[in-house]
Amino acid sequence: MLTQIALEGGTDEVAVELPLEIRLNGSPVAVTMRTPGHDFDLAAGFLYGEGIVSSAPEMTLPEDLAANIVDALAPDALAPATRRFYTTSSCGICGKGALEEVEAIAPAVTGGPSIERALLAELPERLRQPGFERTGGLHATGLFSAGGDLLDVREDVGRHNAMDKVIGAALLAGTLPLSENALCVSGRLAFELVQKAARAGAPILVGVGAPTSLAVELAADRGITLAGFARGGRVNVYTHAERVR
Repeated sequence: MLTQIALEGGTDEVAVELPLEIRLNGSPVAVTMRTPGHDFDLAAGFLYGEGIVSSAPEMTLPEDLAANIVDALAPDALAPATRRFYTTSSCGICGKGALEEVEAIAPAVTGGPSIERALLAELPERLRQPGFERTGGLHATGLFSAGGDLLDVREDVGRHNAMDKVIGAALLAGTLPLSENALCVSGRLAFELVQKAARAGAPILVGVGAPTSLAVELAADRGITLAGFARGGRVNVYTHAERVR
């Protein structure tokens, strides 16, 4: 969602950022700042990525559609931690970084496709980002086949939200795990993005920017091929290079 902002002598188009409250069985679980659109995907992907749900929940809206609230109905869901999640568009789930917690919800990824290095480096160029092209203010996550076909893409002001929207869409469509696919993100590769990819069973994660040290450590531990600085026909492969030809 985009909006027009008045400037001296004209207008500028900017990305919309509004809060979304995610509820589970009627109880608030998290608030995230997001770009409206694909909110069911966002909520489902968030709950799945945290290990709270293991199958597609039933998604509902409140009667007041302007309330920026979605409710996931999942009778068999695990109870969230006693702390309430608070996420922002920039930092994701701040403080939730223990490798042991990811191990508990995301088995190590094995197998998966191999991909040519040149194609891996090219994936960001195949990532459609119409919102970014118009505003310069959105991140994107793309789901690709091993042959480089773009299967799905989502944009959002938060890179974590864009990833949740792609994974949530796959969860609701019944196409998880992403064991034969690659995920591509438009920015840097933080720990939380690797966590979400691991939970979704994606064997390959590539980004335009740099990974963090903890992202590399988690990718190595969970069997994920992690690649960064994919631009200009070049790419750095940090972990599990056996999938890269």
